[in-house]
Amino acid sequence: MPHRNSLIDRIQKAMSQMRKSEVKVAQYVLQNMDAVLDMRIVDLAQEAQVSEPTIVRFCRALDLNGFQAFKLRLAQSLTQHHSLGQFAIAPDDTSAEIINKVFDTSMNQMIRAKQQLDADQMTHAVSALMRSRRVEFYGFGASGAVAMDAMHKFFRLEFSAVAYSDPHMQSMSAVTLEEDDVVVAISQSGRTKDLLHAMELAKQQGAHVISLSPPNSPVAQLADLPIDVHINEDTDVFTPMTSRIVHLMVIDCLAVGVAQRKGPEFEEHLSRIKGSIADLRLNEQDS
Repeated sequence: MPHRNSLIDRIQKAMSQMRKSEVKVAQYVLQNMDAVLDMRIVDLAQEAQVSEPTIVRFCRALDLNGFQAFKLRLAQSLTQHHSLGQFAIAPDDTSAEIINKVFDTSMNQMIRAKQQLDADQMTHAVSALMRSRRVEFYGFGASGAVAMDAMHKFFRLEFSAVAYSDPHMQSMSAVTLEEDDVVVAISQSGRTKDLLHAMELAKQQGAHVISLSPPNSPVAQLADLPIDVHINEDTDVFTPMTSRIVHLMVIDCLAVGVAQRKGPEFEEHLSRIKGSIADLRLNEQDS
């Protein structure tokens, strides 16, 4: 299991306290971790488009005494990170090996994501949802599937809930939102232009925007209530896998938090919903 104080985690958590130029270094490092190991300080400064003293300040912001100490700690973190990161499928892998790789990677990444989740962010998001009349979930691709699942959960919680994965529908719906309505924007990359456009329209209407995206990404920065979810995932070959699972679990946490706030009397409502679909299922003796 990754140590919660690995350098990669420390960089992500420290970015909110860094200067703008230091954030540029952090973003470059997180996107090019392997390449940075072979760089000199002048190389990193050039690639990140900052000065060499900025690199030194960046290292000190992480409580490290210089660039060489930073590279040593990064190498140690990468050794740990790669062992638990995106799996690699070999052409001769058996079904058993594929099962182990997919499940082991997903479970380790979920543990890591749980350690990174900010409980205060979740609390503020639940509070905003409790004040809302209407909740809309926006996402594309794999995130669109998460949005659809979220809609089902919040419909059962007596919300006017809908999910959109079409940019035109997102934009048209966003401009009809009102004050205290909520948009939940879901993005594995945090950089989807159409999603950012819909979020901006929703904010102009006075709606609150919750995001599920990597920390300090454009989506997180635009949201009123960001929930930081960072999963390093190779999406060149596979559709997002672990990030989708983690996003589903965060939605579950929000739904449970809302149900808890609604109180014990709300259990009767949930029982009625469960009873309404009981007749749609075969009894054990019928199967």
